[in-house]
Amino acid sequence: MAGDQVRANIRAISIDTTGSSPVAVDHTGKPLALLPEFAQNPNAMFVLWKDHTATKEAAAINDHAKQFDINYLKYVGGIYSSEWYWAKLLHILRADEKVRQACYSWVEHCDWIPFLLTGGNDIHQLKRGVCSAGHKALWAKEFDGYPPDEFFASLDPLLKGFTSRLSKETYTADQPAGIISKEWSERLGLAANVVIGVGAFDAHMGAVGGQIEPYHLSKVMGTSTCDMLVAPQADIADKLVRGICGQVDGSVIPGMIGLEAGQSAFGDIYAWFKQVLAWPVQLIDQTSSLSELQKERLKQELLDQIIPTLTQQAQALPLKEEDEVAIDWLNGRRTPDANQELKAAVSGLNLASSAPSLYKTLVEASCFGAKAIVNRFVEEGVPVKGLIGLGGVAKKSPYIMQMMADVMKMPIRIHKSEQTCAAGAAMFAATAAGLYPRVEEAMQAMGQGFAVTYQPDPSKAAYYETKFKKYKALGQFIDQSSS
Repeated sequence: MAGDQVRANIRAISIDTTGSSPVAVDHTGKPLALLPEFAQNPNAMFVLWKDHTATKEAAAINDHAKQFDINYLKYVGGIYSSEWYWAKLLHILRADEKVRQACYSWVEHCDWIPFLLTGGNDIHQLKRGVCSAGHKALWAKEFDGYPPDEFFASLDPLLKGFTSRLSKETYTADQPAGIISKEWSERLGLAANVVIGVGAFDAHMGAVGGQIEPYHLSKVMGTSTCDMLVAPQADIADKLVRGICGQVDGSVIPGMIGLEAGQSAFGDIYAWFKQVLAWPVQLIDQTSSLSELQKERLKQELLDQIIPTLTQQAQALPLKEEDEVAIDWLNGRRTPDANQELKAAVSGLNLASSAPSLYKTLVEASCFGAKAIVNRFVEEGVPVKGLIGLGGVAKKSPYIMQMMADVMKMPIRIHKSEQTCAAGAAMFAATAAGLYPRVEEAMQAMGQGFAVTYQPDPSKAAYYETKFKKYKALGQFIDQSSS
């Protein structure tokens, strides 16, 4: 009964997803993987955001763009990434003839879910969000939509005609995509007039859920990071920021320029190190002195203690000039200057290097990668006045967040909400339904505020400045060695 009352009160639903996570669809907009003949074909499924198999296609796009008088990459930082829409499409078309023959269009996950919920059955009627189109698919008002068909067809004939299946018009996330279909209202037990909002990427809506402010970098820190900054249109004007993941009018807050950056690996770095250290845990299975239940309990207890114990011991280590230095590119480099083929490295190893000292070094590397992003914004004339921390790592690791503040030499506020992405989607849904005239007002009314602020420790500034210079030097060496 209580559930029925809750459902009766729902006025709107908005969707955010990871991205770029596109999928091949037929002319009705149905993902090919939902057709029997493609049900087990990974190439017919959504290509998840951190898939880097399209590195060759991304490199081809970057080389190809140099041949045109118009810089079609100008609004995505000047470098196209293997994580994005067109590179993934071209890779799938080249790799799978059956998918190539059946693929009518290519749709982001965040755009497809609203299309599904509104009962869409014609891909030409799908409302694509400016968030996904602008940051990942090269849509720009200046280009009257996407780059012309000639740009793509001359890159590879397999792409010929695809832009004709993409509407030139895009929508901000405060707009309705439509009304929920009869099928979905009945399946979900919702009223027939529930509004479905235009979709966007999780970090973008998460920034709104985390109450982003102009020039305060909103850092969604999980397995990777997505860093969002908003600025007034008049301030940005014709300014182009090199090497980021795009600057798009209205991609975060309608009426403001949304600028996106991020790191390809963040929490994944710590998870990888834990996995390496946990390798001997499997040997517990080989002992005959414990029962099966005892083995499982012991393994879980050991696994649960690795990161907390590493953190405790790393935090107690003195900061020394000769400490190890690491690069955080374990999953390539997202920004500044996307290059998913780069690898990570550790220098300064010696026989005194320990698991806690290496963990400390990896945490420093992830913070230095974040600092490189802030520095790029500042170098390009976009000030960063503060930091907002969102996501799992921000909530769970005071050690990492304190180091982030120390490295950045600025405070970082951690938002109270455990689910800022869902909260942001709710704010956009409320705006799309007309409950608030602007998403800023929904953000103010529905925002939960901040739980804690980490202040930088001035006594550590000199150490981290010296260490950051070593980080940059090592990164430059790896970059040059890889080219």
